[in-house]
Amino acid sequence: MVHAVALGAVASTSLLAAAGQASAVQTPQKGGILKAGLQGGSATDSLDPATFASQVDNFFGRQWGEQLVQLTGSGELQPALAEEWGSSKDAKAWTFKIRKGVEFHNGKTLTAADVVATYERHSDKNSKSGALGLLKGLESVKQDGDTVVLTMTEPNADLPFLLDDFHLMIQPNGGKDRPTEGIGTGPYRVTTNEPGIRHGGERFPNYWRNDRGFADQIEIIVINDASARTAALQSGQVDMINRVEPKIVELLKKVPGVTVQNAPGKGHYVFTMQCITSPFDSKDLRLALKYAIDREEMVKKILAGYGSVGNDTPINSVYANFTDSPQRAYDPDKAAFHYKKSGHSGPIMLRTSDVAFPGAVDAAQLYQQSAANAGISLDVKREPGDGYWSSVWNVAPFFAGYWNGRATQDQMFSTAYYSKADWNDSRFFDERFDQLLLQARGETDPTKRKNLYADMNAILREEGGMIVPMFNDFIDAHSAKVLGWAKNGNQELMGGYALSKCWFQA
Repeated sequence: MVHAVALGAVASTSLLAAAGQASAVQTPQKGGILKAGLQGGSATDSLDPATFASQVDNFFGRQWGEQLVQLTGSGELQPALAEEWGSSKDAKAWTFKIRKGVEFHNGKTLTAADVVATYERHSDKNSKSGALGLLKGLESVKQDGDTVVLTMTEPNADLPFLLDDFHLMIQPNGGKDRPTEGIGTGPYRVTTNEPGIRHGGERFPNYWRNDRGFADQIEIIVINDASARTAALQSGQVDMINRVEPKIVELLKKVPGVTVQNAPGKGHYVFTMQCITSPFDSKDLRLALKYAIDREEMVKKILAGYGSVGNDTPINSVYANFTDSPQRAYDPDKAAFHYKKSGHSGPIMLRTSDVAFPGAVDAAQLYQQSAANAGISLDVKREPGDGYWSSVWNVAPFFAGYWNGRATQDQMFSTAYYSKADWNDSRFFDERFDQLLLQARGETDPTKRKNLYADMNAILREEGGMIVPMFNDFIDAHSAKVLGWAKNGNQELMGGYALSKCWFQA
């Protein structure tokens, strides 16, 4: 068996150190009700991890549920419900030793059988799980005493990183019986579940570790309006908020009792075209729309400098195997050339919403103006926030949205661009891209692997339906009374763990 470190995973670490640098110099205090006002919730949300699609259900899930492994703020892996792991030399068979003495919120003791059942449910071909695309290469999952063996059809050197996916919360019997009850092994057990309104939990007294779960209770209040979220923080209605709009950051920093946090990372804002739907099935039209956007203007006016220019791929320099490519610049002449070549005429509908990303409506209007200079008419339709993620995202042929990025390039590509991925929202189907993806998964030579990813990025940039104008910083804010905050470039709110890893000042 090859130790996981040989393939880039960290198989052991101090759980206390994982709480972040902040906790190293501060003593966590227990008590109180820690409240978050979050954008990203709707009435269609569910506690079934398989269906998680927005920030609220994702973040709440990280309080009551846990995966086998979890990412640190710096992007390394730490043990969670798996104590250690390793692989065969060909990276096809992976063995995970399941932690003993862990209890589910219903009193049942965690076993390897629960892990097996979880992966069986999410990898079933008839599953509606958002993780199905990640697990399509799973040939078998079996229990061997207190270990679980995942055997892949093809080598996958990044497999442990994929298992941090927020859909893969381990549940009793894999959630096959009652997946929507929110029963997991996390620091908080569910007490309130009002989709689109609020979610709550109380500290689980039998939780297995001591580096999180400091508040007596946690509560998420769904506040999709940005101004209302900020007001709720300032008034003390909530203790932390996500999705602070860049344009108000400098003003918010001056508010007494409020601390603004920003962390660069892999998150990116997008305008998504579905490649199989007219008129976006024309490569020339897609190129026209890519040349018709002013990325520099977007970063300056929408992000207020809290981010960087994108290049129509989801990969930036934060990824280990990143390869730079020529920057696509705003070019009305090239946009007009490809637009004429596409043969399309008439307005193009772009759907957006305040919840698509901070400043999404303003960004769409800027896009409308820059496209007009190339003779391209965009009709911007502002959609309501409630229901946007169920009725517009991954449904409409051209829409605004965001991605938080993923732990590795393979995971990002497998989640959103692999032809068989359930979250392939640009409907990008490219046989050559799929071949390179599978080849790169099993390639352990770093140079060869990096070159494969460079080829894949080139294909996406030229052929894909994703317009990536900018990579965003994650900008959150919290009360100055909240301590324990640590930088985390994986996602908003400390990678989704702020509610369980922070505490109130004594």
